[in-house]
Amino acid sequence: MSAHTTSTRTLVIALLANLGIAISKFVAAAITGSSAMLTEGVHSVVDCTNQLLLMWGRRASKRPPDVFHPFGYGRELYFWSFVVAVLVFALGAGVSVYEGIIHITEPEEAVSPLIAYAVLVVAFFLEGWSTLEAYRDFNKAKGLLSWWQAIRRSKDPPAFIVLLENGAAMAGIIAAGIGLALSQLTGDPFFDGAASVVIGVILGVTACLLAYESKALLIGEAADPELVSALHDMVQSCKGVTAVGQVLTVHSAPDQITAMLSVDFDDDITARDVEALVWGIEVEAAKRFPMVRRLYLRPRSPVDLDTVG
Repeated sequence: MSAHTTSTRTLVIALLANLGIAISKFVAAAITGSSAMLTEGVHSVVDCTNQLLLMWGRRASKRPPDVFHPFGYGRELYFWSFVVAVLVFALGAGVSVYEGIIHITEPEEAVSPLIAYAVLVVAFFLEGWSTLEAYRDFNKAKGLLSWWQAIRRSKDPPAFIVLLENGAAMAGIIAAGIGLALSQLTGDPFFDGAASVVIGVILGVTACLLAYESKALLIGEAADPELVSALHDMVQSCKGVTAVGQVLTVHSAPDQITAMLSVDFDDDITARDVEALVWGIEVEAAKRFPMVRRLYLRPRSPVDLDTVG
């Protein structure tokens, strides 16, 4: 994955699309009495809140370091991304399953299904517009990786959150349409409630995946193996360096990496030479790896390199 991050434009498009969809779904739910439509409206409201939280998280993460947070506020983005995953699970999946069960046990006859179909079509196209924008954005960063590999290795939660949320939303719209159609064809409102439960399951699975990936970044995730290997080889190739031990890296933001290396320097060079060498390595690393904002080199003996990172 590259250092490319989801654009603010993508988040704004997702917010506007979900806002329009939420309004149309709630109007349709009031007219038709559709359980699936109501839960889809709740889902869209949650999505609107999620986009706002992601935008706030991105803004907050750009604050410069201070005395209390010397490494900056980059992980604000990871924290709010985890909150978004919790909201999707609690308010999206939870409410959907609850409403579905209520309408299965106490069925209500839906009316004016054509209005519901019209709203679903509008919602599908608006969600498709947002999904296409998120797809293009994520595709710029994914490179030659598969979609699953790109999601697992992404360091920018909004990139995969918007994409997965939109995918779940489109699947939910299809489920709502099928449930409404079956209820109309059979005259049994059970299918409408069942569609709500299906929507809840879709959102629940999506939320668990989002929470898992956001948690990994929140507690500290290493840089991509390719960058770690390249950083190791760069330091190893420097004149005056005899060996490089373990390379420890951690992302504090999508484009901010802290790296620590255990290095054995040539015993024949002076302390002043080591200082100049370290400075040269820092300058070269800044040029070749802009995401590495902090680089720490720890002198170790050859024996220590084999036993201690």
